[in-house]
Amino acid sequence: MTPEEANEKLDAHRQRIDELDREIRALLNERTKVVENIGKVKRECSLPIYEPKREEEVFRNIMDDNPGPLPADALKRVFERIIDEMRTVQRDRMKREQE
Repeated sequence: MTPEEANEKLDAHRQRIDELDREIRALLNERTKVVENIGKVKRECSLPIYEPKREEEVFRNIMDDNPGPLPADALKRVFERIIDEMRTVQRDRMKREQE
C-alpha cells in the first residue's frame, strides 16, 4: 500500500468516525431529554435522583449480549460516565426550576 492509498483509506475511516460521532451526539441529546422528563417526575414525587438498582439494570442491559469488539467492562465505564452526566443534568434542572 502506498502512502497515498493509506491516506485515502484513513480519510474514509475518519469520515465514518465523524458520522458516527454525530449520531452518538444526537442519541445522547435524545437520552438527555428523556432524563430531564424523568427528573421532572422525580421532583414532583420527591423521589431521589440516584437509583442504584436502576443503574445496575442499565449496565446489565448494555453489557448482556454485547457483540463487541468493545469489551463489556469498557462499555460499562462509558455508561458510568454517561449516567453521571445525566444525573448532573437532573440535579441542575431541578435547581433551576426551584429558583
